[in-house]
Amino acid sequence: MALFNQLTTALFDVLLAPLGHGRPWFDLALWPVLGGIAALLVIKAVSNQGGITRAKGLIQVHLLEVVLFRDDLRTVFPATAKALGYNLRYLAYNVVPMLVMIVPMTTILVQLVSHYAYAPLRVGDSVTMIVELDDTVGGVTPAEVTLDLPDGVVLEAPPVRTADGTIAWRLSTTKAGDHVLRVRAGASVEDKLLSVGGPARKVSVLRTKGWEALLYPSESVPVAGSPIASLSILNRRDAPLGPFPVGESGILAWFFGASLLAGFLLKDRFGVVL
Repeated sequence: MALFNQLTTALFDVLLAPLGHGRPWFDLALWPVLGGIAALLVIKAVSNQGGITRAKGLIQVHLLEVVLFRDDLRTVFPATAKALGYNLRYLAYNVVPMLVMIVPMTTILVQLVSHYAYAPLRVGDSVTMIVELDDTVGGVTPAEVTLDLPDGVVLEAPPVRTADGTIAWRLSTTKAGDHVLRVRAGASVEDKLLSVGGPARKVSVLRTKGWEALLYPSESVPVAGSPIASLSILNRRDAPLGPFPVGESGILAWFFGASLLAGFLLKDRFGVVL
């Protein structure tokens, strides 16, 4: 997982934001179209195009049979069952392409979110830093976890520590910059980046050992033997994206909606039956 994140992040750090993070419209318009084209190429390469064509045709035939002989139940019931059966076959023909597309499509989406979902905090914003301890490592109690703050970030209130291994700090930002918050847990040290002010740029909100690391690849995964499982920033600011929907869910909806539209519009040009 860590290696996959490193490789894909290094690649997309080069590919994304050619006009700068302040102009997200270019990538948000381009990459869904490329995703739709990639999906068409995968479907054409790995799906049973002949089978899909036959299944669609037979579904239409049996649905027409239902319409034409709707008063004859002895015809309607078998025709309906056959239409449902061919519909299941049609869906089965699309399972393999969907499985092949999951990794590249999700990778593109995750990188778009990493680059464009969030904006740096403003100077003067309050922020909550959360650290979760790894109960599979042990050896460190919440009372032993401390936080070193750089110039530009100050502590607003003493940390809150819970018995289940969660520590929360309430912080305030006083200076623009990419600040490194350093967490010490016994002999282990893990850093969390906090972006404040300045130009639009990639903003990281979570470092974790869990599977969510695949969704937040901007920072490295904490080392395997670290007693720290995750470091997160709760207060987030959605980046302005002009006419596009904002935040993680907005980019998700836009990407898949635009990719599907591009695929349907271009399917005949690529000779693909959907």
